[in-house]
Amino acid sequence: MTDSLLKLPPQTLDKLEQFDQFWTNYRVSPPSFPQLITENPGQLVDINYDVAIAGGTLGIILAYALQKLGWRVIIIEKGILQGRVQEWNISRKELEILLELELLTASELELTIVTEYNPSRIGFKGGKDIWVRDVLNLGVSPIILLDLLKQKFLNAGGHTLEQTELQQAIVHPNGVEIHLRSNLQPTCQRIQARLLLDMMGHFSPIAAQARQGNRPDGICLVVGSCAQGLPQEEYGDLFYSFTQIKNACQYFWEAFPAKDGRTTYMFTYADLHPERLSFKQLFREYLSYLPQYQNIDIQEIKLQRALYGFFPSYQRSPLQTAWDRILQVGDSSGSQSPLSFGGFGALVRHLPRLVAGIDMALQWNLLSRSDLSLLQPYQPNLSVTWLFQEAMRIKIGSIYNPEAVNKLLAVTFAVMDNLGDPILKPFLQDVVQFPALTQTLWNMVLADPILVSKISMQVGLPSLLSWLQHFILLGSYDLGDRLGSHLKPFLVNLLPEHQYALASRLNSWKYGSGKDYS
Repeated sequence: MTDSLLKLPPQTLDKLEQFDQFWTNYRVSPPSFPQLITENPGQLVDINYDVAIAGGTLGIILAYALQKLGWRVIIIEKGILQGRVQEWNISRKELEILLELELLTASELELTIVTEYNPSRIGFKGGKDIWVRDVLNLGVSPIILLDLLKQKFLNAGGHTLEQTELQQAIVHPNGVEIHLRSNLQPTCQRIQARLLLDMMGHFSPIAAQARQGNRPDGICLVVGSCAQGLPQEEYGDLFYSFTQIKNACQYFWEAFPAKDGRTTYMFTYADLHPERLSFKQLFREYLSYLPQYQNIDIQEIKLQRALYGFFPSYQRSPLQTAWDRILQVGDSSGSQSPLSFGGFGALVRHLPRLVAGIDMALQWNLLSRSDLSLLQPYQPNLSVTWLFQEAMRIKIGSIYNPEAVNKLLAVTFAVMDNLGDPILKPFLQDVVQFPALTQTLWNMVLADPILVSKISMQVGLPSLLSWLQHFILLGSYDLGDRLGSHLKPFLVNLLPEHQYALASRLNSWKYGSGKDYS
């Protein structure tokens, strides 16, 4: 049989082999972490900026929002500050946050949307298909979006340092001295800022140092492509499975219409076991199942580009800052759901909270480690989803029912579908709310108590007890958000540091209970 990998261009195969080496080293090498951040008790005397943002791909969104408020902002980007070709999928309701913050006009927002489709499908082998509308149904062009925001940011007085890598950051009592190395000039450059935002993503060296070599608790492995020749259906798949467990993996699929073809992903939840599949093996699986998934002969598929990567997730998230005047934001903080791997949607969702909180912190110079930790608080609505990922993650060498994950998900989503869109749609957008989760779990027990008991035994008592703690706290955050509306009138009468702390607490209840969705 012809090797399905021959569908990939030779240069893609070369890069895939390099990535596999990185994946192997990540699993088997002893944990290590850089030492980029040091501290110095001396005062800085020439602070150039209020905010320096390391990582511009998503950092440009927050950078422009802060520049608009009058702060001096600079972006440090290792490469070129431009968007990738592959579209970002999001719902219109989420995207309109950019309008509310006046980062884009309505006409500019429409320019960024290059595809739109409805409905979306959720389905699992042995269960019925479920259809929803207006969930991740917009394809946003990162190229157009980032170009618009970059120009608006520069026109507002912002600065960028592209092809420039952060080498060292020294934390002083009144700011951070940042040492940079540019690909364009041989000499080291130094800038000083009151606050450094780490937006360098999952593999940020600053976040790695803050985590002190701690290994991720879960991994999401993803392979996919944008291809022509596939049936150009008007619908998309959000969460779909048509096979049983294989290679200690339950394969899930996503599919979206794209401007230059159709994008399909195959992903699975895993851990760092040395015997996990390589990405070449995963691509073979993907290309062998893609014809069946899209009901087309492999010879008719013309790949435009290959997509692959893995996304680590940590139970200790969001990451609490380890130093004064440094804050992790976005993927570097681990603030996305362990079930998803979309940093764009997670950042946009939290953008109003982050912009307001950072603005207050800068105004009142509340930039200590303890102050900044209030901007990345514990979120029980994310923590409760860890049990779901664990239930879908198959341990190497374990004995399992090959249909177990499909059965669990078919029952779960059938229950949510029966409860209606107010239950189902938030969950599909990584928003878990206490009333919805309680109703879903209770109805699952009624629908299939034997299945629920088997899954409970599979994940084990320690995981169940940990989950129960997060579930109870989710309920308390829900109650806190209900009571929080009565506390808001008192904010203006408080001292700045108390106002900041209370506003941050109210936001933690709101977002931690999933109430920001409504």
